[in-house]
Amino acid sequence: MIVKVDKKEKFTKYEIARILGARALQISMDAPLLLKISKEELERVNYDPLKIAEIEFNANVLPITVKRPLPKKIEGELKREKEIKRKDEGEKLEQKEEKMIKEEGEIMELAKPEDEVEEESEEAVEEGEV
Repeated sequence: MIVKVDKKEKFTKYEIARILGARALQISMDAPLLLKISKEELERVNYDPLKIAEIEFNANVLPITVKRPLPKKIEGELKREKEIKRKDEGEKLEQKEEKMIKEEGEIMELAKPEDEVEEESEEAVEEGEV
């Protein structure tokens, strides 16, 4: 199947497939042909609705259009991508620093000098906790 596309309007291969499929369905449901096609030409394409739709498409007579959505409108002030990355990197660094400080505090508690540990255990014995 060879499909030629008019130079003034470009379609994607998916749009062409959709247009040809829709028109072939119309032709198969006995819709009138938009071109006068000779009997020999119809016999050559074996009365195939898809081939007839392709002939009509190449002749630019199809009344089928493609509606392409436009991008959504963005409200507010636009920020540069570099500024956003810097902000994200700054937040990540702050989180890492907080995590490191917390871990250092836990390590410092675990690594108390032996004198302090002995003093705490003696105080516990005196108070009758142990």
